[in-house]
Amino acid sequence: MLDFFKKSSGLLGMNARNLEYIRPHNRKRGREIADNKLFCKRVLKKNGLGVPALIAKIRTHEELERFDWTALPASFALKPNRGFGGEGILVVYARKKNNPEAWVKANGDIIAIGDIKNHIRNILDGSFSLSNIPDIAFFEERLTLLKLFKPYTYKGIPDIRVIVFNHVPVMAMLRLPTKASDGKANLQQGAIGVGIDLATGTTTSAILGKGHRIEYAPDTRLALSGIKIPYWKDILRMSVEAQQISGLGFLGADIAIDRERGPVILELNARPGLSIQLANFSGLKKRLERVAGLKIKTVERGVRVGMNLFGGEIEEEIEELSGKRVIGSIEKVKFIGKDGKEIEVEAKIDTGADSTAIDTELAKELGFAETLRIFEEKVAGRDVMTELTKDERTALFSEIPDLVDTIPIKSSHGASYRPMIRIECVIDTLTVPAKVSVIDRAHLEYQAIIGRRHLQKFLIDVNK
Repeated sequence: MLDFFKKSSGLLGMNARNLEYIRPHNRKRGREIADNKLFCKRVLKKNGLGVPALIAKIRTHEELERFDWTALPASFALKPNRGFGGEGILVVYARKKNNPEAWVKANGDIIAIGDIKNHIRNILDGSFSLSNIPDIAFFEERLTLLKLFKPYTYKGIPDIRVIVFNHVPVMAMLRLPTKASDGKANLQQGAIGVGIDLATGTTTSAILGKGHRIEYAPDTRLALSGIKIPYWKDILRMSVEAQQISGLGFLGADIAIDRERGPVILELNARPGLSIQLANFSGLKKRLERVAGLKIKTVERGVRVGMNLFGGEIEEEIEELSGKRVIGSIEKVKFIGKDGKEIEVEAKIDTGADSTAIDTELAKELGFAETLRIFEEKVAGRDVMTELTKDERTALFSEIPDLVDTIPIKSSHGASYRPMIRIECVIDTLTVPAKVSVIDRAHLEYQAIIGRRHLQKFLIDVNK
């Protein structure tokens, strides 16, 4: 299905991205801010946006030789100032016991001061920078992992990338570090990308690395869909504010959630990668075209437009490809009974049940009171399961108007029959003829459950 999507959904390619969006909308000043992480950090912080704290920076080989290694904390992230694609980032998680001059990496490897110095020399020489120009190395705080993400991530800190165009968030994904990515939230290095519904901040479809579609976190049965991202509106607001501050017309904002501080901006990208389309199972180009030319006067307006326009896009794509409607685990269902009587109630969508059942009082309101009254009279005081033969039961029940069938029920309390009537169910505007059983559900939360027999035209999203 992923290959079909790649061919048919109007993905935005790199050339189109560069020609249509980056060159016309990302001016030199904005690119300078995004490409210089230390400069970007200062600009964002000055304008009131949260960023990870700077610990130290090393600009020359002389400064490297004079650096005080005792000033480093037990955990930190070492980054190249002009790095791109996650290259050159080194994250350590703890100081090695009984050795103040060594630290532990995500994979458990020990890294000593000499190893870190060699890595910094490569940064200074421009090994990880754009155009391989000499660079600056800097240490910043390692954020603390939010408890919500702990079961889904390997060692590192997940982040959320939000694509913003014309002051409107148009697409987002959660990036989860893996063992293959060495604890870094970078898809090119093997991290997981999970699409996010913009309206709700809830994750949808997921890919591993450069495009392999997955449903569960590696080596677990934890579904990657349905994760509710905390601080969702704050994240969207920060992304739009970052665009206004930087002057970039088309950008990717990378935001992490610290356990203590909440959302902080890790960096801005003037040339964000396009794997986000595969993670969302949705093309980016159509979304960009929908917001081009809109007059967005405030940050709040931009956030609201993005949430309104692009909430449910994944659902629409799935419905188009599968030919089925996507519904939630609880839906408003309209029941149509005798003489066109209509009643709408909240119903539980229950794929664990074979057939549909409605409450006795609801059936009476739909015009079947007489049917139920006669049924009770016929079965009251007798065990029709054992006292009557099959032919006698058929004859008995055939005398009851509008009774189309019965269901034999055995329980610890004995045996009985449940009456069945024929009605129509309207689910998500789709009318489904149904033969439903009637039972007393007064003690239950919902007056009706819709069983799988009547769900063949639907896909169930339990998080909707």
